[in-house]
Amino acid sequence: MQYEHTQTAPLYLILVATGIGMFVGALLIPEQMVQIIFLASGVLMFLLACCFRQLTVSDEGERLLIRFGPLPLFRRHVQYSEIEKVEQARSTILDGWGIHLSLSGGWVWNLWGFDCIDVWYRKGKKLKKVRIGTDETVALAALLNDRISKRAA
Repeated sequence: MQYEHTQTAPLYLILVATGIGMFVGALLIPEQMVQIIFLASGVLMFLLACCFRQLTVSDEGERLLIRFGPLPLFRRHVQYSEIEKVEQARSTILDGWGIHLSLSGGWVWNLWGFDCIDVWYRKGKKLKKVRIGTDETVALAALLNDRISKRAA
């Protein structure tokens, strides 16, 4: 079973607007040091907007790839051999979007919406969780459960 899905969201536009605001601020402020800070911050906002425009989840044979893009600076792999269980879930507003530790435990990789898959995997003796936001929860859960069952067989 091959799987690749890319989800897009308009949240990156907040970063673009912030970057534009920083450039305008640099033009309006006469202080050179503040202009440099505003310009550097504007460039950073545009860079982050390119990093967080979309979230792609794909099957890479022996592992699942989770990456933001189109500028793929933030990526993560989960080995299928380490996955213990998979659950369809719903995140809350407190879980938020982006990449961060969740209040419910584990890491969140989410771009938009509240539908997600909780992937429980083993690293050494510890059981860890990564929450992957997706608008294709059924298809992603089916892929991961298929990989788990093939490993068990």
